[in-house]
Amino acid sequence: MTELLLARADDGRCGLRFEDSSWTWAEVVRRCAERASLLRSLRRPGPFHVGVLLGNVPEFTFLLGGAAFSGAVLVGLNPTRRGAALARDVRVTDCQLVLTDAAHADLLADLDLDVPVLEVDSPAWSDLLAEHAGAELAPVAAGPDDLLVLVFTSGTGGDPKAVRCTHAKIAFPGRMLAERFGLTGEDVTYVAMPLFHSNALMAGWAVGLAAGATIALRRRFSASGFLPDVRRFGATYANYVGKPLAHVLATPPRPDDADNPLRVVYGNEANERDLRRFAERFGCLVVDGFGSTEGGIAISRTPDTPPGALGRLPEGVAVLDPETGKPCATAEFSPDGTLLNPDEAIGELVNTAGAGWFAGYYNAPEADAERMRDGMYWSGDLAYLDADGFCHFAGRTADWLRVDGENLATAPIERVLQRHPEVREAAVYGVPDPVVGDQVMAALVTTGAFTVEEFAGFLSAQADLGPKQWPRYLRLASDLPRTATHKVLKRQLQSEALGTEDPVYRRSDRGTYVRHRA
Repeated sequence: MTELLLARADDGRCGLRFEDSSWTWAEVVRRCAERASLLRSLRRPGPFHVGVLLGNVPEFTFLLGGAAFSGAVLVGLNPTRRGAALARDVRVTDCQLVLTDAAHADLLADLDLDVPVLEVDSPAWSDLLAEHAGAELAPVAAGPDDLLVLVFTSGTGGDPKAVRCTHAKIAFPGRMLAERFGLTGEDVTYVAMPLFHSNALMAGWAVGLAAGATIALRRRFSASGFLPDVRRFGATYANYVGKPLAHVLATPPRPDDADNPLRVVYGNEANERDLRRFAERFGCLVVDGFGSTEGGIAISRTPDTPPGALGRLPEGVAVLDPETGKPCATAEFSPDGTLLNPDEAIGELVNTAGAGWFAGYYNAPEADAERMRDGMYWSGDLAYLDADGFCHFAGRTADWLRVDGENLATAPIERVLQRHPEVREAAVYGVPDPVVGDQVMAALVTTGAFTVEEFAGFLSAQADLGPKQWPRYLRLASDLPRTATHKVLKRQLQSEALGTEDPVYRRSDRGTYVRHRA
């Protein structure tokens, strides 16, 4: 990352835009050098780790460069965390300083952190910066394997873990994606995903930096503000993670939606219908890849990838039975598309060649051991392979349901539910049942004239929805609980189960849905 920044040191083209302000790349690098000098002056004994609790503001990008130049490790703190959870994140990553702003300072006000907290929009910070104005551009030596950032996992399955992100782990996808999509200094990369997360760093910020493009920064993602921003900044590239495409598609369509400069949108975790509809509505190429914050496995779609598949597995990656460690059987399907052998075909995605880009977690040896077993990286992602070698996602290992003696994965059920034109989002999870083990429950976010009566008829017509895959309960929600990176918090849905104020319907023995009374 140091090399990518130094390449822009004398670049007079626009490097960063935020609201009504802009900086050339040369100005951006100078500000990074000043932050590097300031951070070195504040260093205390122990790990040179600096916590950053900010939205997507220019200071965040200056501090990223400052960390690269000074040898510091930037710790991206999640502003949706609160109280003891946020304090835990600061402590577990050995932060010796936390930088925030007035918008987030209250989150830290009553926490016993035992480290200094500075507000980057305060007079005190301005005074400190003034002492380092014009600081020499003298970056410390950095290698590809040197640690640059700690990024927390989304925490959908429990306390988030801090993933070690090296210079190479961030720089490589930046260079690769810039080259893949032919981005240059004439392009504008739009970054609205949170900078404390890997997607924004690797598929947004690093891409713009590698291409020498302008980075247009949005303080926080807004579905209604997306298209106006694209037009205002002249954005040609954007990144996403989770459900932002669905949120943008939920905004009222206009006849001129395709009249915009956007060429490429890249991200992961969008469903097939949203990918197609977004590309058609906004006149751009949408590419959905597969990967995780840990970086142990990445799968790319190719033009021949069938709908619903992730792509072909790269060399060394396999679908293994988590109990035996042996390759799973090839998926078999009935003529109507039903997966006939889920117990034999669905397994865990494993990088048998080693760790890939996974550099380990910070201060979490047990989690490291769980990921790296027998020299292989076990992703925690479930999948199966069809006869043509294409990989299909089946959920996370925590998403396994055991229904009346049969293992079920949630992702295939969600794909069926999302075929309904009035279902915008679907999250499938299990609720305990003393007789059958788990009952299938689905939380739906719907649009238009959705009715449970019509939905029951729709499900009856889906030939590839097996009898045990039918949702026993439907929860109709206006929105789903999610992380700051737009991932659905299924553990919250599971804990609420039937005890929610949202309408819940139960499937009767006749196959219809009736209102459930808890």
